Amino acid sequence: MTATLPTISPERPEAKTLKGHWIDDWRPEDPAFWDNGGKQIAKRNLIFSIFSEHIGFSVWSLWSVMVLFLGPAYGFDPAQKFLLTAVPTLVGAALRIPYTFAVARFGGRNWTIISASLLLIPSIAAAFLIEPGVEYSTLLILAALAGVGGGNFASSMANINAFYPDRLKGWALGINAGGGNIGVPAVQLVGLFVLATFGAGSPGLVAGVYIPLIVIAAVGSAIYMDNLTQARNEKRGMRDAAREGHTWVMSVLYIGTFGSFIGFGFAFGQVLQVQFAETFNTPVKAAYLTFIGPLLGSLIRPVGGALADRFGGSKVTFINFIAMAAGASIVLFASQQRSLPLYLVGFITLFILSGLGNGSTYKMIPAIFKQKYAGDEHRARRISGAVIGIAGAIGAVGGVLVNLAFRQSFLTYKDADAAYMAFIGFYALCVVITWAVYLRPSARAKIAV
Repeated sequence: MTATLPTISPERPEAKTLKGHWIDDWRPEDPAFWDNGGKQIAKRNLIFSIFSEHIGFSVWSLWSVMVLFLGPAYGFDPAQKFLLTAVPTLVGAALRIPYTFAVARFGGRNWTIISASLLLIPSIAAAFLIEPGVEYSTLLILAALAGVGGGNFASSMANINAFYPDRLKGWALGINAGGGNIGVPAVQLVGLFVLATFGAGSPGLVAGVYIPLIVIAAVGSAIYMDNLTQARNEKRGMRDAAREGHTWVMSVLYIGTFGSFIGFGFAFGQVLQVQFAETFNTPVKAAYLTFIGPLLGSLIRPVGGALADRFGGSKVTFINFIAMAAGASIVLFASQQRSLPLYLVGFITLFILSGLGNGSTYKMIPAIFKQKYAGDEHRARRISGAVIGIAGAIGAVGGVLVNLAFRQSFLTYKDADAAYMAFIGFYALCVVITWAVYLRPSARAKIAV
C-alpha cells in the first residue's frame, strides 16, 4: 500500500511517495494540503497509533493486576508487591528515550509494527509462568519484561506530533495519549473479569487475552499506517533538546501529571488492600474499584489538551496543580480519619486531575518551541518531538517514585500518610515552577503558552 495525496494546485503538486508506505511530502500547516487528503491520512495513522499504544499501556500496567493474584499461597509481602509494580514502570521509562529515536531511525509505521510485536514476549511469559511456588526473582524478570509496553507511548506521541498541524496538536496528542492511557483501566477490567469468573488461581488468563490483540495491532499497523520521510531528517533532535532549559522544566511538570497517573494506576489496588484491609480482604473487592480512577483520568486527558488549546497550557497546568495539591490533601485527611468514601473521592479526583494535566502539559511543548523558533518550523518540530520523548521518559519515572514512596511509607510508618505529604509538597513545587517560568509577566513577555 502506497500513501498518496490528491493534487492541490499546479504550484503544489501531488505528494510524491516511495515504496513501503513512505510519504515524502507532508505539509499539515498548508490548509489546502490538509483539506485535500492530508487530514484523512493523519486520522488513519492516529487511529492505529491509538490502538497499538493502548495495548502497550495494558501490557505495561499488567502487574498492577497481577499483584492482586499473588495471595498467601505465593508468600510475598506488600513491600515486595510494590516493587513488582515499580520495576516495569522504571523499565518503561528508560525505554522511552530509544523509542523516540526509533521513529526517526525506522519510520513511525515500521517502528509501531516492531514495538507492538515485542509485546508478545512479556504477555506469553506471564501467561504461562505465574503460579504458586514461582521464585520472586522470576516475577521480577517477568515484571521487567512488561516494561517494553511503556516505551510505545513515546514513539507514538513523537510520530503523531509530526502528522498534525500546530492548531490541532493539543487535541491530537490528547486523543492519542488518552486512548493509550485507557489501556490501564482496560487491563484492570480484564483482571476483574478473570477474578470474578475464574478466581485468583488463573492469573495467566489476564495476559493471555492480550496475545491475539497484539497480533491484530501489529498487522493493522503494517496495513494502514505510513512513514514520513521528513522524520529521517530529525537528526540531533535529542541532543539539541537536552540543551534546552524548557526540556527539563517540562519534564518536572510531567512527573507531576503523568507520573502521578501511572504511579497511582499501578499502586491503587494494593493501597486499598493494605490501608483498608478490613473492607478489601479479597482481590476481587479491590478490583471492583481500581479501574475507575485510571478510566476517568484517561477519558479526560483530551479535555486537558482542548482546554490548553483554548486558554493556554500554562494557565491550565497552573490551576490543575493547585487542585492536585488540594486533592492529595483530601486523601491525607481521609486516610487519617479512616473515611473510605472521602478517600475514594479524593483519590479519583487525583486521577482525573492527573489526566487533565497530562493533556495540558503536552500541549505546552510544541507551543513553547514554535514561539522560541518562530520562522524555523523544521527546528521547532524537531526539538519538540525530542522533548516529548525526554519528558515522557522522565515523567514515567514519577510512577516509579510513587510506588517507592508508598512502599517506604508502609515499611516505616505502617500507613501511606508520609507518601501523601510528599505528593502535596511536589505539587506545590510544580505550582511555583509553572508560575515562575511561564506565567510571570516577565516570563510571558518571552514565551506565552
